[in-house]
Amino acid sequence: MAKAIHSMIRVLDEARSIAFYAQAFGLEIADRLDFDTFTLVYMSNAENDFELELTINKGRTEPYALGDGYGHIAFCVDDLDAEHARFEAAGWAPRKIVEFRRDGTLLARFFFVADPDGYQIEVLQRHGRYH
Repeated sequence: MAKAIHSMIRVLDEARSIAFYAQAFGLEIADRLDFDTFTLVYMSNAENDFELELTINKGRTEPYALGDGYGHIAFCVDDLDAEHARFEAAGWAPRKIVEFRRDGTLLARFFFVADPDGYQIEVLQRHGRYH
């Protein structure tokens, strides 16, 4: 059976992106591979072994066009309200908390925030299938 191991995004500023993902989601550098024209930074935390791969193309100065095909990555947390307040205090401008219901039953509570390169990130309350 196949196992998902990482998701890759291209970022413009390595230090800025590492700082954001470390502060926002507790991700730490698991590995850093430097090549002549690009650098790969793998970030993860103790919650699981899935990694976020940041790709930094050397010499790139223009922001990436994210296009209309990118969706989002998601993280779940124990206390969504506390995390939303922490994100606001950090100046990351999280969007409002949304409750997603079907037939009156709560399926999910979440908010979205953009990383420094504009990638959308969903932050979900641990609940139901989101754990």
